[in-house]
Parts: sequence; C-alpha cells; structure tokens
Amino acid sequence: MNTPAHLIFAAAAFARAEKEPGDGARAVNGAALLGGLLPDFSLYFAFLWGVGVLGLTPAFFFGEVYFWPPMQAVFAVDNSFVVWSFLLGVALTVRHLPLIAFAGSGLLHLLFDFTLHNDDARMHFWPVSDWVFISPVSYWDPDHYGGIAALAEIAICVALLALLWRRFSGVLAKILITLGLATQVLPGLVWAFMF
Repeated sequence: MNTPAHLIFAAAAFARAEKEPGDGARAVNGAALLGGLLPDFSLYFAFLWGVGVLGLTPAFFFGEVYFWPPMQAVFAVDNSFVVWSFLLGVALTVRHLPLIAFAGSGLLHLLFDFTLHNDDARMHFWPVSDWVFISPVSYWDPDHYGGIAALAEIAICVALLALLWRRFSGVLAKILITLGLATQVLPGLVWAFMF
C-alpha cells in the first residue's frame, strides 16, 4: 500500500479521541502514526539521499538501487515480523499503550505489505529467514492486479477516513483527515485526467 494508506489504517485501528486533556490519547495517536510510517522510513530516506544528494534518477533508484543487497538488508530489519512482534510482546508485557499502538501499527503495515508486494517484496522474517513471499497481487503493478488493488485501497481509505471524521472533532484532526483524503484521492484523479 502507499504510505498514506498505512497511516490511515493505523489511525483507524489505534487512534482514539481525547476524552479529557492529558488522558494519553495524543501519545497513543502519535505512536500509531509513527508505527504506520516507520517501515517505509528507510525507503524515503534512501530515496531522498539518492535522488536529492547523489543525483540519481528516480527510475535508477527504483529499478536498481532498491534491489541492491545493502538496501534489502535495511528493509529486512525495519520490515521484520520478528522484530515488530518482539516489540509488541514487550509493549503488551509492560502494558504501555503508546508502545502497543506503535508496534501494532507497524505490524499492520507489514501485514499489508506482505500481501501486496510482488517483485518488490521484502524479507519479512529476518533474522530467522531470508525467505521472500512474492504475492500474486501488487498494490501498484498493473501486471499483478495493481489497478484493482489501488481502487480497493482508495475505497477502503475513504471509508476509514469517514470513520475517523466521526471519531474526532478537533480542528487539527479534521485537517489531518482531509489531508489523508487528498493524498489518497488526488493522485488517482490527476493520473486519470492526464492519461
């Protein structure tokens, strides 16, 4: 899935409305969003460094650099079910709600990536195994049902954003929900208009 979709799913699963100031909801919500983002962070960092600093083209980065063993080694760590499950186990043991939301969101991110990556899949069971599951469905590749997956992603995200709209009443929350809607719907509309 696209990263904004991961954030939307994380918020829908773990974010909660603040009932009274200082009840911990903001820490849980921030942790949920961070957990939804973190498995993709290394990719964004490497892309911005490669394209912005080193002058690589996006096509070269995603066609070559993405698949280099050192990059895959980094992805194996931040996309490991083993690492994130261990973290969730610790969080549940100490009953730390923000850490539970963080680890739970990270695992949710991995679950969707596991099922929606084809030739760009990652080693999700590091350090136990370097096995890579090649899903028959890709979230983006039209040769592997990417068009259908993208439409389903948008539809589910719109429904989840409607749920979040009802759950939260604050101005900042409404702005973030609107931004989430824009990041999910506008790219599709732009591409449809251009092509």
